[in-house]
Amino acid sequence: MSNLQTPFRYDFVGSFLRPDKLKEARRKFDNGESDYAALKKVEDECIVELVAKIKELGYHVITDGEFRRATWHLDFMWGFDGVGHTPTETGLPFHGEAAMVDDTYIVGRIGLSKEHPFVEHFRFVKALEDENTVAKQTMPSPAQVLAQFTMPFNRLNTEKVYSDDKELEDDIVAVYKKVIDDLYAAGCRNIQLDDCTWGMFADKIGHTLYGTTREGLIEFQKAHKDINNRVIANAPKDMIINTHVCRGNFHSTYASEGAYDSVADVLFGEENVNAYFLEFDDERSGGFAPLAKVSGDKKVVLGLITTKSPKLEDKQLIIDRIHDAAKYIPLDRLYLSPQCGFASCEIGNKLTEEEQWAKLKLVKEIATEVWG
Repeated sequence: MSNLQTPFRYDFVGSFLRPDKLKEARRKFDNGESDYAALKKVEDECIVELVAKIKELGYHVITDGEFRRATWHLDFMWGFDGVGHTPTETGLPFHGEAAMVDDTYIVGRIGLSKEHPFVEHFRFVKALEDENTVAKQTMPSPAQVLAQFTMPFNRLNTEKVYSDDKELEDDIVAVYKKVIDDLYAAGCRNIQLDDCTWGMFADKIGHTLYGTTREGLIEFQKAHKDINNRVIANAPKDMIINTHVCRGNFHSTYASEGAYDSVADVLFGEENVNAYFLEFDDERSGGFAPLAKVSGDKKVVLGLITTKSPKLEDKQLIIDRIHDAAKYIPLDRLYLSPQCGFASCEIGNKLTEEEQWAKLKLVKEIATEVWG
């Protein structure tokens, strides 16, 4: 078993652009033109090819690129008992484009009567590790699941099953414990909890999404931090758990905007993760000053390279920004990555695979120059 730990000085969030042959295989499966075995064969081939490219670039972390998922978060929820989904008619509001992902809602108590599909997905990637690489498993944070089922658009469905949020929270914590324990038994030691809730909380209209005031939103922040911390506390002590804080990533569009200032006390000061993968690729993310609130010896992975545009960043500008961030948190606790995944949903962002790999080459080149 590889004992390498994430994050690495040059790292990535986890999802990659789907190859054309994978998109075609999924289209055939969805249209009933092929069976799951045929789809899985192509998925397996594409993941092996992806990991080979990641290793060739010299990265030390590997993932399956989320090639077996439609979305970064909903497929995970669909793996639980009590969760239903149907094709959406309206989608989720992103800037300039609606994200046409399935409406996902509660139909019964959340549970896990069989092994979650992500565990077998992890085993496949785990088998591709070598002495220089380690597999990490990405999944939505417990807070993201809580938000999915308690925000106003889903509240009525949830209240048909749960009399209060505490019952729901307890069930979410229980299923996460089962998934993480099974992942641990499968050899997983590195988990990344992807979390858009903090992006919503930081947005200037975030409080309206929850039907409260800016001041009242602090209690929502604490509730979402608490459920993440409960799950982290249940995990095996040598399981590395990091988080990626996102503002939405669909077809090169975004859902939220706002600096980290209004969430820094709770997110950076009180959430018990090992490291934060943070978006800092444009003005929507604000400045680095909130990083002074990162408590203890927790690490920060600076997402300074955007995945939303094919334009390659200026290397010296990125190096300068790293040193700007080091004014608020020591350089030896800083790392570098793209700001998000390249394909949080199957549609992917608006760049080519060649441009995707150029971004990752740049991340490694910069990190090697800054940290040696």
